[in-house]
Amino acid sequence: MTNSMNRRDVLKLFGATAGAAGLGGLAACTPQARKGGSTGGDAKAKNFTFLAWEFTAGPFKAPLQGYVDQYAKAHDLHVKTTAFPYVQYLNQFTLQTRGGQFTGLAQFDVSWLAAADALGKLRDLGDAAKGKGYTETALKSGQLNGKQLGLPWSTASIGLIGNQELLDKAKVTEPPTTLDDFVEALQMIKGRAKVLPYAAMTKSDELKDIVMWMQTFGSPIVEGDRVTIGDDASIEAMTWYKSLLDKKLIGASVNRDDARALFAHGKAAIFDDAIVGKGIVASETKDKGLVQAMTPMVRPVQSSGDSPQERLWGHVLVVVEGTGSDAATDFGAWLSTDEKTVLDYFTKFTLPPTTEKTLASPTFTKDEFASAWTKKITSTATPDPLWKYVKYTQMESALAEQVQAVLVGKSSPKAAMTTAGEQMRKLTSS
Repeated sequence: MTNSMNRRDVLKLFGATAGAAGLGGLAACTPQARKGGSTGGDAKAKNFTFLAWEFTAGPFKAPLQGYVDQYAKAHDLHVKTTAFPYVQYLNQFTLQTRGGQFTGLAQFDVSWLAAADALGKLRDLGDAAKGKGYTETALKSGQLNGKQLGLPWSTASIGLIGNQELLDKAKVTEPPTTLDDFVEALQMIKGRAKVLPYAAMTKSDELKDIVMWMQTFGSPIVEGDRVTIGDDASIEAMTWYKSLLDKKLIGASVNRDDARALFAHGKAAIFDDAIVGKGIVASETKDKGLVQAMTPMVRPVQSSGDSPQERLWGHVLVVVEGTGSDAATDFGAWLSTDEKTVLDYFTKFTLPPTTEKTLASPTFTKDEFASAWTKKITSTATPDPLWKYVKYTQMESALAEQVQAVLVGKSSPKAAMTTAGEQMRKLTSS
């Protein structure tokens, strides 16, 4: 399988750096959005605009332009392609859509839908998605408040990745399935493999990962319209997480980049990442055997029979009502479901497709890591409950500050989570 992406390209594509996490907050800080419906123009116009950050990212630009040109020629129409770099994308999309300067199709991070929906100009793509063969998980990545705002283009997840060689060395013969099993496995790794057992996120820029562990302990995070952090389950999760640090089963001040580096140098046995983590590690390690040893691990559950808590990750295609929005919708559906196009995209960039048919194709299934990841992790992944709020990044920051206070010993889990919940609830109504 061809993979021409380097680490910088991957980070551009999906904003996998800590700095990208603040984009939702930037959009939320712009002047209050006005509800507006259509931006104006003839929705049935034949030509339309396609906005994507991939047009700025080295290896992605030419293949994506090729798909556009192929479709335009076959349907006798013109597609204007335009781009903003990922770090500017959401703010520029917001400004241009609000000002009526953009209509058509746009590539979107799955976490941005609330910010865009606040503009009141996104098309509900529920009808366009029907009968296209998207998986239920993929469809969820584009849903918000009962609407299908995005057509899923590539759907994956954030999950655990293990080094099978280190697990074998530590005599961890079976993947841990419960929290008790997981802690026992970490202790075995610490005692026998002499590496950091779990490179968990403990630096403030990535502490949002704690939400998955809180859900594992039974916290809904959001119930109705109320943020529930500060409940017994979130406090229990925070207490457990701090205990891992106290036992040196996780390390202090680790973010995603740190975890990748530790793992790439054989100094960590398990870490959390998106599916592209494999490619990033491969670009950083000198041990090519490590790449073959990388294995997706299902997040452990509190009790047998619970559903593993994994986080959706990927990108969707949204349509801003206005000139050419009908044609843009048709193209978005084609780009995300045409078997030849989708599998070519996967072959070049190892970004998982979104339909049942393409996921069952030998082109996809022969990639054992991607196939296993989709079955084990993405199959139970869900959107972050906080993504429904326009100010979700500020809410994540409020939570991260209190998690950090616990980890450095400045606050108790109960006091910190109570404070976090209060601060986050204020942001839902401000």
